[in-house]
Amino acid sequence: MSDLISNDMTEDGSNELVDRGAFDLDWNRVGRMGALAALAMWFVSLSGMPVDLDSRAIIDPDLSLGYLALVVIPVIFGWLVGNEVVLEGMAATKRGPRDVVAGAAVGLLSGLATAILLVLINNFDIRDPLVNWSPDLLSLLTFGRSNAFGIFVWLLLSAVLGVAGASLRLLAPRIRRAIIVVLVSVLSMSIFQAVIDDLFGAIDPLIDLLYAKTGGLTRQGAIVIAVVSGGLSLTGRGRIKAARDDYAAKTGPERTRQTAIMLAITTVLLIVLPFFTGKIINELLANVGIFLLLALGLNIVVGLAGILDLGYVAFFAVGGYTTAVLTAARPGESWPDWLPHTPWIVALLITIVIAAMVGLFIGAPVIRMRGDYLAIVTLGFGEIIRILFLSDWLNGFFGGAQGIINIPAAEFGFIGEVSGVSPRSVFYLVLVFAAIAIYASWRLERSRLGRAWMAIREDESVAEAMGINTVNAKLMAFVVGAVLASFAGAIFSAKVGSIFPSSFLILISIIILVVVIVGGMGNILGVIVGAVVLIGILGGPRQPGLLTEFSEYKLLIYGALLIWMMLQRPEGLVPNVRRSRELHQEEFLQDAWLKGEVDHDDGTPGDGVDPDGGTEVAPA
Repeated sequence: MSDLISNDMTEDGSNELVDRGAFDLDWNRVGRMGALAALAMWFVSLSGMPVDLDSRAIIDPDLSLGYLALVVIPVIFGWLVGNEVVLEGMAATKRGPRDVVAGAAVGLLSGLATAILLVLINNFDIRDPLVNWSPDLLSLLTFGRSNAFGIFVWLLLSAVLGVAGASLRLLAPRIRRAIIVVLVSVLSMSIFQAVIDDLFGAIDPLIDLLYAKTGGLTRQGAIVIAVVSGGLSLTGRGRIKAARDDYAAKTGPERTRQTAIMLAITTVLLIVLPFFTGKIINELLANVGIFLLLALGLNIVVGLAGILDLGYVAFFAVGGYTTAVLTAARPGESWPDWLPHTPWIVALLITIVIAAMVGLFIGAPVIRMRGDYLAIVTLGFGEIIRILFLSDWLNGFFGGAQGIINIPAAEFGFIGEVSGVSPRSVFYLVLVFAAIAIYASWRLERSRLGRAWMAIREDESVAEAMGINTVNAKLMAFVVGAVLASFAGAIFSAKVGSIFPSSFLILISIIILVVVIVGGMGNILGVIVGAVVLIGILGGPRQPGLLTEFSEYKLLIYGALLIWMMLQRPEGLVPNVRRSRELHQEEFLQDAWLKGEVDHDDGTPGDGVDPDGGTEVAPA
């Protein structure tokens, strides 16, 4: 039994609340949160992010992405200072002026830190260790005016924003949800300006209403989006929830039919979409698809089998290099002149076999390892593969540091060629292989092998005691993951037309792992969402996303996002039900105890025995 219960609720689930004075605060907590907010303001300011992102307008001319990176901090910490842990048997504190005062205090401390930074930049020059300690930052913090004006504005603005963050807790959940939807909608519409221009560029009055000529939303456009999104949130929440519950309640053929309809609609939209978008968006979609293929393969290894593979990029490299060697006329100096280049389809089949063999080769030595040792060894294998392609020893076959160039496009007879010159054709090729990978993942997850993988993930020792051949199951996970990664490598080589060892840095493995974790390990839909959100918006290691301004900061954002997800939502954005139960088993048991659903011994309801003679199933 845990000694914690949910916020604002007593042990029996009632809403007994204690009314406290506006200044009856835990000032130590307020001070800690204010100090964290101050450090965040300093860190973001000195990272160079506000200055570099100031050119990207969110609402022209009122708010830029650079200022948004600063003003969001008091709001977040104003919200966080109101978090309250309620012990069993004790009532929660009533929401009210107390939260507002706490939010104002935290916001004021963050504004004070910004004011101090402003004064220090104006009076001291320490640009030698801190390259972003610059007049540009000073001008941004003072809004291009005097220091006194900047200090006054930051103190007042930060306090108001802290109050705004804290006041969200005072609102009804429905209103709070609508406000969040409005803010996210305005930000999203500004970020996705390129996509909107591509899709609706022909409707000039709409584009002129929403977007300024220099970029960003107009004031009128922001108001329109806020009104529409807020209205839909208030009126459509019940309908969306009802539709979701209705779908979840369906079983058997009826659910299969509805799922097939949704898949058909999605497929049609994906096929039609590239015809309404330009080359930039199609290139972005193709990059998202390649990383989705990689993430689906890693989801098998990490999400289902629980094998932390940090060298997954090795399989990507094997797929790319094998396809390049087989399709290029003369990939290296030692390649025989008499050996003709192989058609792409035939090369792909050979690549699949070689990738499976490499999966077995890498998986066999590490199959008995677990945890940190497994991660370190797979990391080493990933680097070994890359260095082999880079080495002078194999320079005659793989080109060494010069790589392999002049890789021909993928030919499909009367359908045509697929190359980077035509991003739309690359996207369609990726779409076909992504559909194959999704179907294979779905079938494997529900197969006997998939259940063995999940058993190994939960507890390998218990799975082995239950008769599961853990060695074969883990080797199969490596093989399937390697094959899916080889698909991405084969498409990548045909798309780019040249590959180099630097194309397969270990960083790719880390980013793919972040995609899987953020999206939701073990959940195919979650992996898709993770790839679209992260790769589509931020981009890959060298692939641009919609926010090209974040190129220098994408690794910082990836790291911060990964830490936050591990601490606050380890199951991911779209969690797998079984995975969520594993991660939150103690919370499920707490809820069961509070509701009287745990085992007793008297045969009453909630004791594990159903009154009708059945057996209750507790969350596992």
